[in-house]
Amino acid sequence: MFVNFWILGVAAMAGDQKNVTNKARLGGKIRRLRRNAGMSQARLAGRLSISASYLNLIEHNRRNVTVALLLKLTDMFGLELADLAKDDEGQLVADLMEAFADNLFDDHDVTTNDLRELVSSTPTAARAVLALYRAYHSAQGDMRTLAAQVSDEAEAMLDFESTQPAEQVSDFIQANANHFPDIEDEAERIRAEAGLDSADPAAGLVNYLQTAFGVRVAILPPAPGFETVRRFLAPSRTLEISEALPQPSRNFQIAHQLGLLAASPVFEMLSKEGNLAEGEPRALGRIALANYFAGALLMPYEPFLDSATALRCDIELLQHHFNVSFEQACQRLTSLQRPGAQGVPFHMLRVDIAGNISKRFTLSGLRIPRYGGACPRWNVYSAFLSPGTINAQISRMSDGGSYFCIARTVQKGVGGHGAPKSILSIGLGCELAYARELVYADGFDLESSEAGIAAGLQCRSCDRMECRQRAFPPVYHRLNIDENRRAVSAYV
Repeated sequence: MFVNFWILGVAAMAGDQKNVTNKARLGGKIRRLRRNAGMSQARLAGRLSISASYLNLIEHNRRNVTVALLLKLTDMFGLELADLAKDDEGQLVADLMEAFADNLFDDHDVTTNDLRELVSSTPTAARAVLALYRAYHSAQGDMRTLAAQVSDEAEAMLDFESTQPAEQVSDFIQANANHFPDIEDEAERIRAEAGLDSADPAAGLVNYLQTAFGVRVAILPPAPGFETVRRFLAPSRTLEISEALPQPSRNFQIAHQLGLLAASPVFEMLSKEGNLAEGEPRALGRIALANYFAGALLMPYEPFLDSATALRCDIELLQHHFNVSFEQACQRLTSLQRPGAQGVPFHMLRVDIAGNISKRFTLSGLRIPRYGGACPRWNVYSAFLSPGTINAQISRMSDGGSYFCIARTVQKGVGGHGAPKSILSIGLGCELAYARELVYADGFDLESSEAGIAAGLQCRSCDRMECRQRAFPPVYHRLNIDENRRAVSAYV
């Protein structure tokens, strides 16, 4: 087992190996591991030889975790010590850096070190500052929406109304590491009952909906000017699917509706446990969970993991084998986090040509911006220059992390001649240490410290002043402008 010598070293320097520093706040991780394993606090406490009340304090970050407990936890849940003891404060620092990159703070000399000290000394206050900024950001969106309504431009501002609910759902998925064992179990049960065939699941899905729920599936030609791709008519027990959808998308939409009918109690339970607010957040959460169910139904966990391992995550071959789309296969790869049967820990994001991030999730450790676009050097953006082609790159981040990333564009939309289509880019990546498990890494020099693209998170949080694509100075950088001299960037 790999031992996190940093943790042991800190404890040794303190003169007491039993008292580990609380720099790694592990309560939330331990609570999620326990819940995913279906264990009560009393049961886990008994196996750790501690009291349930002490475990409760640990799970709420009110007691430190000793090295001995860390070792027991890693053995019990089949983890590496480094995985359990990763610095959770890193994400908080990154979120604060992103918030303070807002030009709202341009007149304040807040440095990266200031933010790190705030998080290290008073993480509760740091989270409160972040919550305050998010409330401000949400209020700004509400003001824009109101102004748009007053000026009869409400349609152009609809995205602002869903920003906050979408962020709640995104955080909910991230908190669960995009892995929901209850939904996996439900999907496996229904798959067995329906006798689905991975190569051609359409007939099995249609038959199961009819026999189990009395729902008839009707494939309808698209009507001019009407772009609905799925519609469930409860009174007539009819599910209408657009003929304009390719077969993988038809299958996914049918599986999505099946999830809403068959697994609704599970979705409701998970939404409540995840503290998703009633209304829009809960509704968006149900959609996200139904999408997860559809992926689990069409790409069953063990066969998909076995295929992904054997094919070294060749997404196009996985598409053909399971009759799914590129984005569906990528999404499924990110969810393979079953204890004892885990896949590569990926990050994934989806962006449009304007740089807006509409989907984000990370297990690799890469920080993905919450507000606005990311570094223009990420290949998820350059993929737009070669549509339909998988682009691979090594990214050397300004925070010291190194990642292997692939990206490819996908097209969304239905309709005939002249109908608008959306072009999006899907980015998928992992820590460089896992790159050899991906077929796309063949031909790359993974050992060279010089290989790859120097990148960052965003301009305002990146300290690479020599970057030719810099759009803004770092938030902590005070400009010293010489109008008679021009370097690679106006901000150097």
